[in-house]
Amino acid sequence: MLSLLDRYKDINDIKKMSLNQKKQFAVEIRRFLIDKVSKTGGHLASNLGVVELTLSLFSAFDLNHDKLIWDVGHQAYVHKILTGRKDSFDTLRQFGGISGFPKRNESVYDFFETGHSSTSISAALGMARARDLEHKNYNVIAVIGDGALTGGMALEALNDVGYRKTKLIIVLNDNQMSIGKNVGGVSKYLNKIRIDPKYNKFKKEVENKLKKIPNIGEGMAKYLEKLKNGIKQMVVPGMFFEDMGIKYLGPIDGHNIKELTEVLNSAKKLNNPVLIHIITKKGKGYEFAEKNPGKFHGIGPFNCNSGELVKTSINTYSKTFGAEMSSLAEKDKRIVAITAAMRDGTGLKNFAERFPKRFFDVGIAEQHAVTLAAGMASSGLKPVFAVYSTFLQRAYDQLLHDVCMQNLPVVFAVDRSGIVGEDGETHQGIFDLSYLTQMPNMTIMSPKCIDELPYMLKWALKQNFPIAIRYPRGGDDILLKPLKNFNIGKWEYVSGKGKIALIAQGKMVQHAVLASQRLKERDIDIKIISACFAKPIDKTMLNQLIEERATIITIEDNVVRGGLGSYILEYVNTKDNKIKVVNLGFPDEFVQHGKVDILYKLYGLDARGIESAVLKTEALSHVF
Repeated sequence: MLSLLDRYKDINDIKKMSLNQKKQFAVEIRRFLIDKVSKTGGHLASNLGVVELTLSLFSAFDLNHDKLIWDVGHQAYVHKILTGRKDSFDTLRQFGGISGFPKRNESVYDFFETGHSSTSISAALGMARARDLEHKNYNVIAVIGDGALTGGMALEALNDVGYRKTKLIIVLNDNQMSIGKNVGGVSKYLNKIRIDPKYNKFKKEVENKLKKIPNIGEGMAKYLEKLKNGIKQMVVPGMFFEDMGIKYLGPIDGHNIKELTEVLNSAKKLNNPVLIHIITKKGKGYEFAEKNPGKFHGIGPFNCNSGELVKTSINTYSKTFGAEMSSLAEKDKRIVAITAAMRDGTGLKNFAERFPKRFFDVGIAEQHAVTLAAGMASSGLKPVFAVYSTFLQRAYDQLLHDVCMQNLPVVFAVDRSGIVGEDGETHQGIFDLSYLTQMPNMTIMSPKCIDELPYMLKWALKQNFPIAIRYPRGGDDILLKPLKNFNIGKWEYVSGKGKIALIAQGKMVQHAVLASQRLKERDIDIKIISACFAKPIDKTMLNQLIEERATIITIEDNVVRGGLGSYILEYVNTKDNKIKVVNLGFPDEFVQHGKVDILYKLYGLDARGIESAVLKTEALSHVF
């Protein structure tokens, strides 16, 4: 007999299921997720935690009419299964396959594209107000996690929702986690509500007693309402959401389909904003994910029976950064580390355990993190903000205004720069060079190999100006000898000779070396230069190349527009516009998800692509 999942056709099937069938369906979906994600990798724990919630949302609402927005979107796998993509799950996060996040070009039921945190309430509110202005009638639902609620943008949206009283349903999925354990005042506040359900019991009792009093005068009714609200403030101090003008319902068991569906149906009848607070367990239904939800938040292929990763652990830039931070902090008490809910991902777990008073996890609040670092630097500390490249984008103004304008010595450890692979467009770190190079006083460095990163970090912490060190996800492709001493704006000559110079940045130096090995088989020798400083550029070395009439090929894992190559081309053209400069990098487009090797090959940034670019240069015909 076919399972419910095998028989499932479209979203209308869910409304026809009995409660017991939905419970069985939830079990089958979890098995399906564990099996598929174990092969492709992806966000597992967060999706296991929202199975009943997703089924309840699809039961209570009609997505042919209503609109559902998932914050971040890493918990939308169940949504994808239920909206026609079940049979495509073998391609999840694979090149040419379905995305790990909501994508509007994948389904009419993906109403808004996400990937970064704390955007759902703003987007949903925009849709709700468009609905009202067009005199239409449908529900808009935003599902946001308690981790995402720590983001300032979510709080700004709540402030707006409560003020205008726009009809909107907000589902707060509270699992006490973002990627790691949540921190901060909002988390403590939710925990207070979570462990003390007296408020809802008390509120219902007061409301029931008020209703039983016959012939209450208008004045007495208003007085009793004020009295109820006053006592409510004492039972749950602050009542943050209701004080903002948003009706609060909860906390509710997020794995109870019957109760969830009833509450969601009740929320539809309200004409004011409502927040439904549900409690879920991240990793629900899979023992290994329940015990270690952080590990299974975003995981590579793994063994279903043991929970262990298929690939063996390798040395990574993140691990090396974290180890060097701890080593340097042991010798200098002024060094402090800051992260925005990414302690483990950025390699700072050991630092946090060894130096808890000098470690600051600010939650999903990159803007705050940057200005916090600026304040620390202005007071004599040596702050290092470890952050993923695409998350740093969220703090552009703080970088420019609060750090660079004051020329404060903050070190930015920009992890996941360049291509990250399967997470796709929202996470590819290919824009940081372009937005950082335009900032006065900012110095940008990139290690060509893992072993160079510690020396770079040590040097950066001795300087008295802003420095961003950008490095990729994962490890090295080949072994290179690290540069141990740095002079600001001075590049490293790596190898080769001739009148073609490859100026490569960061890990692209490894690709350039591999390309040079291929070219040597053709008896072609080229210069390889490591642009260990993307800003300032080495004008002395460039002047020498101009004097030699060399052809210059720049290589970066960044968009070409506004990146290192543009910077070099601009300078060379001011000296001699007849010097040929070829810029290799990513074009003016968003790079889809897929394995890193496939994407480098697609954009001509692997060894073969670089070799081809060299062979195509006009200079080649008369040099050899």
